[in-house]
Amino acid sequence: MPKLISNALSAPAVKHAKPGRHADGGGLFLLVKPTGKRSWLFRYKAGAKVRDMGLGAASGPGAVKLSDVRETAIELRKMVRAGKDPLAERDRLAAEQAATAQQSAVLSMTFQSVAEAFIEANKAGWRNAKHRAQWTSTLETYAFPVMGKVPVAAVGTAHVSAVIEPIWTTKPETASRVRGRIEAVLDYARAREWREGENPARWRGHFANILPARNKVARVRHHAALAWQEIGNFMADLRSRDATAARALEFAILTAARTGEVLGARWCEIDLAAKVWTVPGARMKAGREHRVALSTAALSVLEEMGKLRPKDDSAGEAFLFPGAREARPLSQMAMLMLLRRMGRANLTAHGFRSTFRDWIAETTAFPGDLAEMALAHTVSDKVEAAYRRGDMIERRRRMMEDWATFCALPSAAGDNVQRLRGAA
Repeated sequence: MPKLISNALSAPAVKHAKPGRHADGGGLFLLVKPTGKRSWLFRYKAGAKVRDMGLGAASGPGAVKLSDVRETAIELRKMVRAGKDPLAERDRLAAEQAATAQQSAVLSMTFQSVAEAFIEANKAGWRNAKHRAQWTSTLETYAFPVMGKVPVAAVGTAHVSAVIEPIWTTKPETASRVRGRIEAVLDYARAREWREGENPARWRGHFANILPARNKVARVRHHAALAWQEIGNFMADLRSRDATAARALEFAILTAARTGEVLGARWCEIDLAAKVWTVPGARMKAGREHRVALSTAALSVLEEMGKLRPKDDSAGEAFLFPGAREARPLSQMAMLMLLRRMGRANLTAHGFRSTFRDWIAETTAFPGDLAEMALAHTVSDKVEAAYRRGDMIERRRRMMEDWATFCALPSAAGDNVQRLRGAA
C-alpha cells in the first residue's frame, strides 16, 4: 500500500498544479497533462503487480471534486486491504449490470416486436409485396391476438398450440403457413440470442406428434359464390351500407379483382382520365402487371373514396381503402365481417369472381378468353400465351360496363347460393 500523505492537495493546488503527477496520499494522485487536462488516479498493488485505476476528470465538465475523490479512495483502500482487486471488481460489477440490462431488454421483447423485426430484416429478399403483406396479415390475424404480447423468450408449445389448433382442421393450409411463420420468427430470435432451447413451433418430432398431418384434414374447398341471378339484390343491400369495407367489396365485385389486389390498391395505380386501374406485377398472383377497365360504377366508388384521401397525398401513396391504423390498408377480415353482418357468412369475397365468370358464360356472348383476361388468369396454353400481345382493354371495358349494369338490376325472387370452382 502506498504511504499515506494526509490530504497533501488542496482545491487551489488541484486547479493550478503544473504538468506532472501530484500525490494526495494513500495511492491517490492528481495527473496533469501538458495540455492542462487534469484527472484522478488511484495506484494500488494487487499481489505483486502495481495497477492504476482512473477515478474521473479533475477539471472541466463532470469534474470530480477533491473531497469526493478522497471518499472514493478510502473505499478502494478498504477493498485492497480485504484482498480484492478494485479494477477486477469494477469489471465484474459492469458485467453483471450489462447482463441484467440485457436480460431486461430480452424480457421486454415480445413475440410481436420480434416478428416485426424479422419481417423488416427479410422483406427485401421476398419475391413481392403480396408475400410481405401475407406474412404480416396472417400473423396479425392469428398469432398476435394470442401470443403477440408474450416475451419471445417465454413462448412455448402451449402458445403456439393456442394459435394453430383452432384452425388446423378448418383452415389447414393457412394454419400450416402460420405455424411455419411462427417457427421462422422463433428461429430468428434464437439466432439473435433472444431465446434458448428447441423451437416450440417445429413440425418434425414435435407438432407432427400433436396434430394430424395436413393432408389428412385438407379437403378441396371451393370459394362460396353467390349465384349470378342474385347479384342485383346483394349489390342493393351492399350499397345501402356506409362503410369502407362495403365500398371495397363493391369495387372488388365490379372489377372482378382478387381481395388482396383491391385492399393493396393505391391512388397512384388509378388513371381516372383513361378509366384504368393498373395493378403492378409485384402485387399480382402471376407476377405480371394487370390493367383493369373501370366501369362508370367502379369510378363512382373511387369518387366516394376520394373524400377520405389525404390532401397531401401528391404522390398517390395513400390506399384506396384505408384501414383504421394510419398508413395501413383495410384489413382482409373487414370484408368477411361485413358479409357476416349482412347475414351472408356462407359467402367469401373471392367467390364473387366465380359469380362474374358464370354470368359471362351463361348470359353473354363475350368470349371466354376475354373473361379470363379480366380475371387475370394465366393462359395455360404456351403457344397462345406466346402470341398474345395485347390485353383487349377496350373490349373488356364494354364487358365490365355490362357487368356493372347487370349488378344494378333487381334480382328475381329467391336466394340461390351455389358452390362454384372459384379458386383463382
